[in-house]
Parts: sequence; structure tokens; C-alpha cells
Amino acid sequence: MSKVLIIGAGGVGRVVASKCADNPEVFSEILLASRTVSKCDVIAKEVGKGRIKTASLNADNVADTVALINEFQPELVINVALPYQDLPIMDACLETGVNYLDTANYEPKDEAKFEYSWQWAYHDRFKEKGIMAVLGCGFDPGVTSIYTAYAAKHHFDEMHYLDIVDCNGGDHGKAFATNFNPEINIREITQNGRYWENGQWVETKPFEIKQALNYPNIGARDSYVLYHEELESLTKNFPSLKRARFWMTFGQEYLTHLRVIQNIGMSRIDPVKYKGIDIIPLEFLKEVLPNPGDLGDNYTGETSIGCRIKGVKDGEEKTYYVWNNCSHQKAFEETGTQGVSYTTGVPAMLGAMMVLTGKWQGKGVFNVEEFDPDPFMEKIGEHGLPWNEEINGDLEV
Repeated sequence: MSKVLIIGAGGVGRVVASKCADNPEVFSEILLASRTVSKCDVIAKEVGKGRIKTASLNADNVADTVALINEFQPELVINVALPYQDLPIMDACLETGVNYLDTANYEPKDEAKFEYSWQWAYHDRFKEKGIMAVLGCGFDPGVTSIYTAYAAKHHFDEMHYLDIVDCNGGDHGKAFATNFNPEINIREITQNGRYWENGQWVETKPFEIKQALNYPNIGARDSYVLYHEELESLTKNFPSLKRARFWMTFGQEYLTHLRVIQNIGMSRIDPVKYKGIDIIPLEFLKEVLPNPGDLGDNYTGETSIGCRIKGVKDGEEKTYYVWNNCSHQKAFEETGTQGVSYTTGVPAMLGAMMVLTGKWQGKGVFNVEEFDPDPFMEKIGEHGLPWNEEINGDLEV
């Protein structure tokens, strides 16, 4: 039994808190902290089962986080705040000697760029302190990386081609809304794409590579090659990969809105003067767009996320497809939030469970595919995200 501090009270934080509260045999005490403590109080009341304490925290301030950690004395900090806050929270964990877990890699506030280099640079300091940092334990990154590790362990001698495919086949009825933080979402998808091929990165323009892919229970959807952070760690940890790509679906209405947002300058992340005050257009846009945490009610359809892999086993060519479909409606009925938050929050809770029960061990900074995938794969279904597999099927990509 262990004490855990959860930082972040958005849709993902709600799911993590709910799932931790469901498992008192592992999470003996839970503290949920956010800049806006009233959000924590709502989550604690609605899904906390009387087991969640709350606190106010500015996670940008290392000293404040250190003080809260020293007061509560958790064994693990689960960071589901904004990616900008990864490094300050890691600094606080280093200072206090507490293990760390997050769902998305660091990106600087003033540049639309995300990569693991900043967090990997903490490895030696975490190792010397005798603690562990687990990076990217959401769904993608997270479960997709564990799927890949599971395939490497059980199905392939060499993996050659990896395509991570992410489809949101749901409908929330809004003209334009993002399924997680709008600021982070728009920053990420408007960057140039990248994929790995023959030992190097190939850069593409946003939405340049498009293919209609079929998804279980959903059908054909237009899918686009984007850069996604797990490609960076997976190509490092599985060097037999000749090509690795990440595909995500977008509807034409969504893309039309996105083009307008870019064309009128609302995706800018540099300050502009408005009535003598500096504002960031994208930060303002975030405030007027629907809150992703409020999309769950009346959200229909499913997500479908998985890995399509080609390689060799016992000298024979082999294909392997492993995936999960998640119902937005069922996610909302259980936790009060939509499927994208659910598919991120459940793996974060389970990764924390893996750390606290000793299934995942180490000193330093690790991506999830570096651990044994089996105990995670054995448990993920019973916690709400069952997986399916198809061996030697006809893969489209």
C-alpha cells in the first residue's frame, strides 16, 4: 500500500484519480493537486469514493511542489499536468527523492517542439538519487509502446515495419473541439511531420501523407502521418526497425477549421499586443474553445488505437496487429469523461501500480517499453482497456 500524489485536474487527472480510488489495496492514500483546487474538489466528490484529499499547487514552482511532497510524503508523483511542467516536477522529485511518472514528454512554452532529450538528460541524476522516472505512460505514448515491446518479446525475432494507428471515430456534436488540451493539441498537429526510415528521420509537411485506413468497428477513415514522441524512443530501443510511422485520423471539417485558425493567426504562440497587454493568440483561443473535459456527455462512437507490425519470426515473414477500441459512452458512464481522457488515464494509473508493486523496477529515467510488458498487458483489460490481436492478417500499411 502506497501514497500517491496526482498533479493535474483535467480530464486525464479525473480518470487517474478515479482509477486509483478504485484500487485501495495499492493506493492507500491519494492527494490530487492543481492550480485550481476547486477542480480537484469536484473530482474528489464525484469519483473519489471518499478517498481523495486535495491541495492547491502551482507546479511551475519547484519550491511549492517540494513543500507539498515533503508534507504528504508520497512514494510516487503522477504528473498529468501540462507538458511544460514536466521538468519542474522532475526537479521537485529529484530534490525530495520521490519516483515520477508522466504521460507526455516535455515541450518548451516558447517553441512548438517536443522531444525526449530534455527528460533523458535527467537519467544520471535520477540514478544517483536511487529513484525512477517513467516517461510516456498514457496510451500513445504508453500502451502503444508496451504493445510494441510485447510484440518484440512474443511474436518477432526482428521487427522491421511499425505503424501506430490512432483513430477517434467518435462524434461530440461540436463544430470544432479538441479531445485534450487545445493549446497542446494544436501546437503538436500543426508542426511538420516526421517518420523514421532506413536509419534517419524523414520530414514531411503537416498532413502531407494521407491514406484511408480501416479501423475495427469503425471502418475507413482518412489517416495522416504525424510526428509523435514514442517514435523517438521506440526506434532507439528497437534498432531492427527499418521504418516507423504514426498515423492519426482527422475529419475534413476539423481540418477546415484548423486551416482557418492558422490563416487568421490564432495558432501563434508568440505574444501580440492587445489594448496594451501581451497575449498569446493560441492561449486565448484555448479559453473560447470547448473544454475537452466537458465533451463526454452525448459523445458517441469509439476510439481505436493500435500497432501494425511487420517483421520476421523463425525465418518467416510475419504480421501482427494489436489494438484497443474504447467507447466514449462507456468511459463517460464510468468516470464522467470521454474516451480520449480515459485511454490516457487508465494506463497512467496502471503504470503507477506497476511501479508501486515492484513489477517495474529501475533507477534512472525510462520509457515504458524498457520494462517487461507482460504484467501490464495482463492487467490492462481488467481495468477497462482490453486488447485484441490479429496474427498474419493483411495489413494495409
